[in-house]
Amino acid sequence: MSHPSPSALGAPGGWRWPGPRPAAPRPTLARHAARATPAAGGAGIHWVRTLLAKGPQRLAAAHLRHRPLHTRVPPLHLIALDTSGSMRQGGRLAWAKGYAARLIEQAARAGDHVALIGFGGQGVQLLLPPGPARAAGSARVRPLGGGGGTPLAACLHEAERLLQRDQRLRGPGGGDNNCLWLLTDGRTLEQAAAPASAAHIVVVDFDDPLRPVGRCAAWATDWRAEHRLAH
Repeated sequence: MSHPSPSALGAPGGWRWPGPRPAAPRPTLARHAARATPAAGGAGIHWVRTLLAKGPQRLAAAHLRHRPLHTRVPPLHLIALDTSGSMRQGGRLAWAKGYAARLIEQAARAGDHVALIGFGGQGVQLLLPPGPARAAGSARVRPLGGGGGTPLAACLHEAERLLQRDQRLRGPGGGDNNCLWLLTDGRTLEQAAAPASAAHIVVVDFDDPLRPVGRCAAWATDWRAEHRLAH
């Protein structure tokens, strides 16, 4: 069975990832930073300063003055995958696993960073620690099983810890471009606050489209997050 592909379209920065299904609405999420590479014109020669340094002398390498090197910080995509018992119904977990795998693969192609946590009957598990995304990381998703409850509050607490740690390691401004992807059917009675360190949140709704409980949409509204229907 083919799996859906995540999509992140069109907000500032023009980052585009393929959508999960042709008929599905696509989310809005910017690619806020690419891998650290010089921006256009970033490391060129500053000719005014070069000519001033040269003076009446013949131009030499020692006279060259360069423009500052502008770099971009790769964003961190923190994927929180619901593996609770309700996700086993209707193939939801299979779709969500495929979605998470595609997120990892797309992040790898974009030169971004990624982290993956699962939350279900086994509690909250750190499956991929934050770091540069590798396409091979999607293999961590495939063997995941489902069952048990939905420890949403514990999951978001762990997400906040990981985002804070990533920000400390990157230094000032390092967390400005991070994004939390919450992949869930919303079938839990737990109420939890959004991680304060998440610059952007996308709630990907895997609930039953025929009998939805509507919690994913409610969370997205409360958190000022983006709500995306996976179906």
